[in-house]
Amino acid sequence: MDNQQFKIRLKKGDTVIVTTGKDKGKTGKVVMTHPSENKVTVEGVNIIKRHVSPTAPTPKVGSSR
Repeated sequence: MDNQQFKIRLKKGDTVIVTTGKDKGKTGKVVMTHPSENKVTVEGVNIIKRHVSPTAPTPKVGSSR
């Protein structure tokens, strides 16, 4: 595995275009840089949606006696 660390020329707030992955071609702002991993976090890219089960409109708390 290549552990070479490159100097990241991007900083927080820069607008970038994603070049690889399922979000290829999307643009977004840099939120965070990870120099040790040679990566940056881009706003709105690679967002995972989790299923949330519906809740009752008025949940019952305690006993209903």
